[in-house]
Amino acid sequence: MQTRICRLHGQNDIRIETQPVAVPAAGEVLVAIGAGGICGSDLHYYQDGGFGPIRVKEPIILGHEASGTVIEIGEGVTNVAVGDRIAVNPSRPCSHCIYCREGLFQHCLDMRFNGSALRFPHEQGLFRDLIVVEAGQCLPVSAEVSFAEAACAEPLAVCLHARRRAGDLCSKRVLVTGAGPIGVLCAALAAEAGAAEVVVTDLQDVPLQAASAMGATRVINVGRDGAEMEAYAADKGHFDVAFECSAAAPAIRSAITTLRPQGLLIQVGVSGNVPVPLNMLVGKEITFRGTHRFHEEFAEAVAMISSRKIDLTPMISQSYPMEEACAAFDVAGDRSRSVKVHLTFAADT
Repeated sequence: MQTRICRLHGQNDIRIETQPVAVPAAGEVLVAIGAGGICGSDLHYYQDGGFGPIRVKEPIILGHEASGTVIEIGEGVTNVAVGDRIAVNPSRPCSHCIYCREGLFQHCLDMRFNGSALRFPHEQGLFRDLIVVEAGQCLPVSAEVSFAEAACAEPLAVCLHARRRAGDLCSKRVLVTGAGPIGVLCAALAAEAGAAEVVVTDLQDVPLQAASAMGATRVINVGRDGAEMEAYAADKGHFDVAFECSAAAPAIRSAITTLRPQGLLIQVGVSGNVPVPLNMLVGKEITFRGTHRFHEEFAEAVAMISSRKIDLTPMISQSYPMEEACAAFDVAGDRSRSVKVHLTFAADT
């Protein structure tokens, strides 16, 4: 049996190829992928050959946000059945290293993460019609949920972990800088947690419209209306918590400028080295806290999506069949036209 795959061979060089698919062994599941979301890291691989110290060193099948249908199960699999619609968890910690033993699974020293160039040989991804995965990677979703919605479980899990790092947001004043998929999800989760105010900033109107639809109380296009942020900087700042989702130096500065003394900055966006206004960070006693991936939050994300506790539809922009992957990546890289772009595969019927 063969499957089509979406493989990156170099910058701006995506090819649709075929390769064999194995029969699922004990504890494994054969999944027909229905939808796969194009993530910022996929875009960095495609446009730049990597991001920060992570570089693409060999051809890699992209994709770590995916959903599909179980079409065959191996011996001993009981958590899913043939015909189930599922979200695929791309994260596979080893469970044995020092961090896994401490419960810090997202910091596993031998992490296997679909579609990641961090390891070499690279960990191949989910953008393909058929794939055999471990049964534990498959979490059932309700039949009413679209494949595109289910494929958003991974970014939602990232944001749930970020929210957990922020603590209780009830009645807090929250800033979100950057209205990409992660930013709009952070805004939605802040609103769901009872934040009194959720202000989202970006340079583009299309993602800001999605943020408004997903719970932001105010959106500001800082490219056009940046002066509106000045009021939030008065008297040493306004916001209790900021989710910085862009990794852009001006946004980091804006977040620190508008946070109140002893405010909390959750750094969600990733990049290379960027300047940080340390004097202001120190002078206002700002807590600068990182957040990385997820673990138990993936199951939480799937449950939220299945119950439609959060409406993801405003962030889902366009879908393209796998054979139009290059067009899909070009649109996904144009933030004036899209928020979350998906590829569609064999199970999307």
